[in-house]
Amino acid sequence: YETQFFGFTPKTCMLRVYSAFQDCLCDILLVVEKVCVRQLSKGESAAEEEPLQARARECSRKLQQFLEDRFKQLSERMEVLLLNRCFSVPPNVLLPEDKCHNKYPQDIKEALRLESCIADTQKALEAEVYARQALLAELEEQKEVQRQLEEILRWVRDLQGAWLKAGGGSFSESFREVMASVQRLQE
Repeated sequence: YETQFFGFTPKTCMLRVYSAFQDCLCDILLVVEKVCVRQLSKGESAAEEEPLQARARECSRKLQQFLEDRFKQLSERMEVLLLNRCFSVPPNVLLPEDKCHNKYPQDIKEALRLESCIADTQKALEAEVYARQALLAELEEQKEVQRQLEEILRWVRDLQGAWLKAGGGSFSESFREVMASVQRLQE
């Protein structure tokens, strides 16, 4: 949350401060070492200056180690104070991204219940879609059967019309007689 609020992590900020201090300390100690060697070796030859440089380097390394240890202790305390007092987001501060959560709070149980309800609704919708598809397929099949029945009825009407034109009498009685004849022939 602090990262969103400040635009950086407080831990990263402290690491950068510590790193900047170490860089500055190294730069300053090199300059101090050169100045000390120059002041102490005024008028001496390069050969006599070499042990002085080695001694100055050793002393500056000890000083650097001492200062780094002290600064590390101070930076740890400073980090705790800065993280707790400066780089902590006050409880009354609300980021714009979180305003909707404040306006419409949800607990975990409510979110899980809503997700379960959504899943149930999706299953019910899928079942309705499958049922609709099955009903549409059945309707198409019934339309095809209806078309075939209408074709048979048309054929029977045409046959009745032809029978009457030929003077065959009642079609129903004649049809019964024909069917009985067909049955006798099959036996």
